[in-house]
Amino acid sequence: MKIELDEKAVREAKYSHSKKISEKKLRNNLFKEAAATVAAESSTGTWTKVYDGKDSGIPEANRLRALVYDLDYSKNMFKIAYPIELFEMNNISGLLAGIAGNIAGMKMVSAMRIYDVYFPKKMIKAFPGPKYGVPGVRKLLNKKKGCLVATVPKPKIGRTDIEQAKLAEVLFTSGNGTYEGIKDDENLTNLKFNNFYKRCRMVLEKAKEAEKKTGNKKFYLCNTTHSDINEMIKRAKAIKENGGIFMMMDVVTTGFAAVDTIRRNNPGLAIHAHRAMHGFLTRDNSPGIHGFGKLNGFSVSMIFLAKLFRLMGVDSLHGGSPLAKMEDYGEAEYICHALQDKKLMPHPKIPTLGQDWGSIKPVWMVASGGLHPGDFESVLSKLGEDIIIQCGGGLLGHPDGVEAGVIAIEEARAIYEKGISVRKFVKDHPESSLAHAVKHWGYGPKIVY
Repeated sequence: MKIELDEKAVREAKYSHSKKISEKKLRNNLFKEAAATVAAESSTGTWTKVYDGKDSGIPEANRLRALVYDLDYSKNMFKIAYPIELFEMNNISGLLAGIAGNIAGMKMVSAMRIYDVYFPKKMIKAFPGPKYGVPGVRKLLNKKKGCLVATVPKPKIGRTDIEQAKLAEVLFTSGNGTYEGIKDDENLTNLKFNNFYKRCRMVLEKAKEAEKKTGNKKFYLCNTTHSDINEMIKRAKAIKENGGIFMMMDVVTTGFAAVDTIRRNNPGLAIHAHRAMHGFLTRDNSPGIHGFGKLNGFSVSMIFLAKLFRLMGVDSLHGGSPLAKMEDYGEAEYICHALQDKKLMPHPKIPTLGQDWGSIKPVWMVASGGLHPGDFESVLSKLGEDIIIQCGGGLLGHPDGVEAGVIAIEEARAIYEKGISVRKFVKDHPESSLAHAVKHWGYGPKIVY
């Protein structure tokens, strides 16, 4: 965790201090006090002395208080150790109410970021983890190796349910018929012109037809997101009844309770976790985002969220793209490791804690954000093959049309698996769909803000 001291609190401390004290020592003392207050507020303490007589609970509270350690006075960073008795082992909502609860309201702190959390073995064992994970989804799709590919229809909203099913047919059957997936947009739910239940049935019908025609398994990331968990479960059952293997839900907007409930009660579907709204929790453009420099706001890291969702049992999760930012510090790659490694090691540059995941299965990392066929080599070399590469505009915007977009992605994936570089292939096959895609977009991601 990293904090920034409120400058008003610093000035007041200077004014009220009776003895001469250096600026550095004053700030160090305030930092230590603030860190201790964070530990207290997130465990058993409060802001003032309270009744401590008979039946007050103070002795037990003192025994269970959280402790601050590894204080870094130069970076204003520290760690907190919590007694395991403070939390229910199978309750993520209760855990977060403690470790990420009232601490953001502290007046003496002007900024704060939670970078990571380490789960004890008892908590790991209290959650089911992914039902399928990487190995289970590979078995469902009969795909022993290689990345998966999927497309979100563009425009994001506009197609009818019938039009989306037609697009699915094109994606599933163009080229060599190896294209695997189509995904709903995050705000495509059950709309007047695109009914969830009709869309679900029609797209999955096209998937079945394409599987018979091509001999390759297909998947549809069908968006069940709703604020009523009972409706989400109803939609999940509809996917299962129509032969689907995946359901999609927005895990931030539906909440931790929804994720846990769906995982424990869904009808045997892999859970695709979309992360809409995460930026309001994770994004911080200040210099101290990776621990070096000053923070300007309050946030948690995507690494922190990724570990929470893996524990609760999603099977795939959006983790961004390793090509999305020039000064990324390798965060997207580390998110991939956090989702997939059995024994996760701390990162050398990013404040992290590692994790022993025990029997929790690895999760598919979804790479997305302005990606196109020219990026496949870079993305796969950084993230490995246990990923879903999502190309929306990077397929549907191909200058030669949708079918050519599918073929370009097929070519990009196939040559990577054969060890052929994109640049060499483009040079040797200048009239290929992949070459036309590269000519149109280049080799870097095209991100529009």
